[in-house]
Amino acid sequence: MAYNCVVLIKQVPDTKRITGDVMNDDGTVKRSALPAIFNPEDLNALELALQIKEKFGGHITVITMGLPAASAVLRDSLFRGADEAILLTDRRCAASDTLATSYILSCAVKRIDYDIVLCGRQAIDGDTAQVGPQLAEKLGVTQITYVEELTDLDGKTITARRNIGNGWQQVKATLPVLLTVVGEANEPRVAAAKKMMKYKNACTPFEVQQRIKAENSDAVEAEIKELVANRCSKLEESGSLIKQLDLDDVEADLNWCGQSGSPTKVHRIQSVVLAAKGSKQIEPSKEAISDMIHELIDDKIIA
Repeated sequence: MAYNCVVLIKQVPDTKRITGDVMNDDGTVKRSALPAIFNPEDLNALELALQIKEKFGGHITVITMGLPAASAVLRDSLFRGADEAILLTDRRCAASDTLATSYILSCAVKRIDYDIVLCGRQAIDGDTAQVGPQLAEKLGVTQITYVEELTDLDGKTITARRNIGNGWQQVKATLPVLLTVVGEANEPRVAAAKKMMKYKNACTPFEVQQRIKAENSDAVEAEIKELVANRCSKLEESGSLIKQLDLDDVEADLNWCGQSGSPTKVHRIQSVVLAAKGSKQIEPSKEAISDMIHELIDDKIIA
């Protein structure tokens, strides 16, 4: 039996590179100052979907909600083996908390024929681990969180091992089901050279429009529109068009989107400043450096 999988992915700032230079005065992060990466545990979710497809067959659709630049992680997904990519982008999604985000994603997922929905356990830019469970609730499907291993998949029954911190739990459920996957579940594969060649020109209609405008700076709007339509048609024929949807396309209720659909409020932000208690200057000589090392050993700072 083949299984259709939907994988929810996210482009996030690389939080490992956060320094004081990328922080705003209010404690928030300047996202533009950090490189954007594929959320790590979403890669584990994609890898699990690829393993299911390889063993049983089926179709993998990846969806991301974000700015047009998030199409980069969709291309990466195609390079790794996904069959279809969808970008959900709309200015009206801005300021969405996990509740609004899960609602918007549910509107997109409901348009797809799926057996298994997979998400990373959490995103490194928020660390809430809320979107997956909230999405399962809105889809009305069973959820298995913290999945570390898929132990059995037979017909409409799935069995998974979930990590519960100080042990493991075997859980059996009936499809359709939503899984949130932890980083220990697998080792995500790298992009395949053949798929990179196949999807090297994959892009969204927005990216096509930007390129057409750059190539035809003197063209009028009607000409731009026709050129975009023609190029998108060719990309679709070759399977290289990344679908682009907005809130109207997924028939979302705007009252549940963006700021109006986000009850989360920040009560207070506390800035933590790490200050050194004291300092000691070491002369740049072998004797001084040797004394410093012995001192650090005595203080058990180094072994």
